[in-house]
Amino acid sequence: MTETSNSLSTILPIMHDVSNQTYPPATLYVVATPIGNAGDISLRALHTLSIVDAVACEDTRNTGHLLTRYGLSKNLIAAHQHNEREVAEKLISRLQAGERIALVSDAGTPAVSDPGARIVDAVRTAGLRVIPLPGASAAVTALSASGLLNDQFYFVGFLPAKAKQRESILFGLQAVAATMVFYEAPHRITETVAALAAAFEPTRYIVFARELTKLFEETHRCTLAEAVTWINADANRQKGEFVVLLEGAPSAGDQDQIEAERILGILLQECSVKQAAALAAQITGQKKNSLYERALQMRDTSDQDET
Repeated sequence: MTETSNSLSTILPIMHDVSNQTYPPATLYVVATPIGNAGDISLRALHTLSIVDAVACEDTRNTGHLLTRYGLSKNLIAAHQHNEREVAEKLISRLQAGERIALVSDAGTPAVSDPGARIVDAVRTAGLRVIPLPGASAAVTALSASGLLNDQFYFVGFLPAKAKQRESILFGLQAVAATMVFYEAPHRITETVAALAAAFEPTRYIVFARELTKLFEETHRCTLAEAVTWINADANRQKGEFVVLLEGAPSAGDQDQIEAERILGILLQECSVKQAAALAAQITGQKKNSLYERALQMRDTSDQDET
C-alpha cells in the first residue's frame, strides 16, 4: 500500500475496508471522475488511482491537475478519440506485463459519450480483465433531479451538428416512450432547442440541467413550447455544458385522453357540460361519466382563469 493510501486510512477508517479489497494486476480499471465538483470522487476511485501503475486519460493536463488536487502523481498516457486504437495496443502490452492501469475521461464515466469504449473493447478482446468503478454521470445526475415520471430513459448523447442529420435522428425518436437524454455544448444549445421544438409536441416537458455540480449549476423544467423563449431570455442560460432531458412520447392511453380533452375543449365553447360530455363520448367511445367529470374540471379551471 502506498504512503497516500496509508494516510487516507488514518483519516478515514472506511479506507481500511476499501484498501483490503482485491485489486488484481493485469487489469484495466475504468474509473469515473467528478463532472464538476472535485469532492464527488469516490473513496474507492481515490484508492485505485493511488495504486495503479499508470492512468490513461482523455487530456493529460486535466487529469494531471485533478490528481494533484488529491495529492497523487502518476504516469499519464494520452488516450483520446483520435488515438484510441493505437493506445490500446500499448496498454495491452503493459497489462500483459502485469501492470494495473486506470482509464479516465475528463469528467464522468469513461466510454459513455466520452473516449474509452474502443480501449475497453480491445482489452477484453485480448482476454484481459476490466473492472469498472462507479461514480459521477451527468445523465443520471440530471435524471435524478428532473421530476420526469418514467422508469426508462434513452441515452442519445450529442446530436449531429448538421441540421439535416439532426432532423433525421429526431424524427426517428418521436415515438420513443422513454425519457430522452441529450448532451449539448453551449455554442449549439439554441439551435438544438429549436430543433427539438420543431420535432416534438409543444406540450412535452423539457429539462435543462446546466453546469451540474459546478458554481453556477442550474436546473429548469418547462414545456417544449416555452423552451426557446426561456433559453433566449438570458445569455447566461446559454453558457456551460448541458444535459437536456425530453419527456417521452405519451402512451396510447395518454394520447386518447389528450384527444378527448381537445374535443371537450372545443365542445364546451358551444355546449353545456352535459351536452359536451355526451357528444365527446359518442366521438371518442370513452365513458360519458368520466368525460362529464373532466368537463366540469375544465370549465371550473376556465372560470378561474377569467376572474
